Amino acid sequence: MSGEIIRCFIAIELKNQEVLRRLIEVRDKITATGADLKPVEDENIHLTLRFIGEVPRSIVDEVCSFINTISYKGFQIHVKNIGGFPSLERPRVIWAGVEEGAGELLELYRIVEAGLRRIGIKPEREEFTPHITLARVKGYRGIERLVKTLMELRETDFGYSPVEEVIVKKSILTPRGPIYSNICVRKLA
Repeated sequence: MSGEIIRCFIAIELKNQEVLRRLIEVRDKITATGADLKPVEDENIHLTLRFIGEVPRSIVDEVCSFINTISYKGFQIHVKNIGGFPSLERPRVIWAGVEEGAGELLELYRIVEAGLRRIGIKPEREEFTPHITLARVKGYRGIERLVKTLMELRETDFGYSPVEEVIVKKSILTPRGPIYSNICVRKLA
């Protein structure tokens, strides 16, 4: 059916299982504080290059056509440090940062952003900050314990992971959390 609306985003998956294991370990330590959090499910941990939102199937097809034209060399990212938006002291979103490879991610983001604009997708309002979301803060119960733990984990080094592909993912929201599936994948050179 052509009138189908799809919620989607462009992602980079972590290929290094050790990095993923460490991220899950830290997410579990954060969750163990008892703070009012919504942790990201193990299988949903990824880096969002660009959230697109709900668009018609025809637009998703155009996004995939564009993604398949991207010519970019694979690279490594160094996943390091714990942060929060808007701040570590009053977080709404808790994330792991990207040190090395952040410049390449920004360049890749700019290529994607330019392509999406040509398709007619509105530009992103927020500035792109490469990060991997680990949890969302739902309320302020247990916030002191949470912030103390975040400060202790702040300089965690998760290791390096290769960036080998750019993926357009479909996101179906459910009461238990989102279910992601790949719509199209572009391997990087």
